Amino acid sequence: VVTTYCPANNEPIASVRQATLEDYEETVKEAKEAWKVWADIPAPKRGEIVRQIGDALRQKIKVLGNLVSLEMGKIHVEGVGEVQEYVDVCDYAVGLSRMVGGPILPSERPGHILIEQWNPVGLVGIITAFNFPVAVYGWNSAIAMICGNACLWKGAPTTSLTSVAVTKIIAKVLEDNKVPGAICSLVCGGADIGTAMAKDERMDLLSFTGSTKVGKHVALMVQERFGRSLLELGGNNAVIVFEDADLNLVIPSALFAAVGTAGQRCTTARRLFLHESIHDEVVAKLAHAYAQVRIGDPWDPDTLYGPLHTKEAVKTFLDAVEQAKQQGGTVVCGGKVINRPGNYVEPTIVTGLSHNAPIVHTETFAPILYVLKFKEEEEVFAWNNEVKQGLSSSVFTKDVGRIFRWLGPKGSDCGIVNVNIPTSGAEIGGAFGGEKHTGGGRESGSDSWKLYMRRST
Repeated sequence: VVTTYCPANNEPIASVRQATLEDYEETVKEAKEAWKVWADIPAPKRGEIVRQIGDALRQKIKVLGNLVSLEMGKIHVEGVGEVQEYVDVCDYAVGLSRMVGGPILPSERPGHILIEQWNPVGLVGIITAFNFPVAVYGWNSAIAMICGNACLWKGAPTTSLTSVAVTKIIAKVLEDNKVPGAICSLVCGGADIGTAMAKDERMDLLSFTGSTKVGKHVALMVQERFGRSLLELGGNNAVIVFEDADLNLVIPSALFAAVGTAGQRCTTARRLFLHESIHDEVVAKLAHAYAQVRIGDPWDPDTLYGPLHTKEAVKTFLDAVEQAKQQGGTVVCGGKVINRPGNYVEPTIVTGLSHNAPIVHTETFAPILYVLKFKEEEEVFAWNNEVKQGLSSSVFTKDVGRIFRWLGPKGSDCGIVNVNIPTSGAEIGGAFGGEKHTGGGRESGSDSWKLYMRRST
């Protein structure tokens, strides 16, 4: 039994029983049986059921958003926004349910026809992280479902209540439509369940969101059985600001990207590259903006910045600040734990480090922004790309030629490439994911549905 704690005060909220491996075994069998029913339902009808799931989430959006704030620690508007993302991807999936398909191609043989037929893979295992305990499951399950797959979800143990709540909402919709609730199964658990999923040949696709370190183990276990994996791992995202940038855009964008969700997004800005001619001005303005961030209880509508998720995260934050100092960094603001109940730390800006300092190349899941100076476009584009991860990136400039170089083959090597907006936004209609140690997976929009299906020619 795992006790789930509120990050804002470290008080226990409730206890949730985790699954045994026997429970897991039973659940996989149920989900596999449920798939036989689901695969026979026409895709547009599956889309209609997904539409109803979106509506059921709409009706519970405030209360579910509150639960995310209470259990994960993100501010209320972000908690509600995360549920809204699931609603939006359900809407997207409904349209997609009438569009998934392959071409009829010209055959070179007379009297023959050449077709690309797409079929569901079967059972999709979905392992999600604490920081988006609703949305990431939504991205995967809504698309996987319209493709004709059953889902087996393992959320983070520290956000088990949210996983249970979401599953109950979905189960009611499925059962109201006279189809098995096991089409969207949930197994609460830790590394033992995750390992079982990775090694299980009955998992036709395993979608894993989490750290690069754990993702590597998962990928190797899945690869060993020639299974399929979809990996959404770490990010060490940079914002680059050129001398011609509009600073009225830069300051709020950098602030939001660095301190939103208390720095616990995979798309959080961790490196801020400033052209040397504007470095001091931007640092001063940013420090002034940081001082105005309203810190408080995540469910208070006035709060802009809540706690870190766990006590361990606070220790990781302090260790990173100490390493940054040892490697030559200067803490401009923040750097300390806030003296109040819960896992609160000060949003932090560090200047003076080298672009290749070890700590700058380390993804710390906390609100620490490393501010670095650059001279030339070519060097800063190279610095953006020199870290192991390749998730999100952003440039602020008015130079159209530079914008197209940034988007081109010698520009950003990330999966998400932004211009004059922060690193931390994502849109439902575009494929979300990154390159290199971010794992190469894509979720949500564009043609990412193909990952949840298999092609027959």
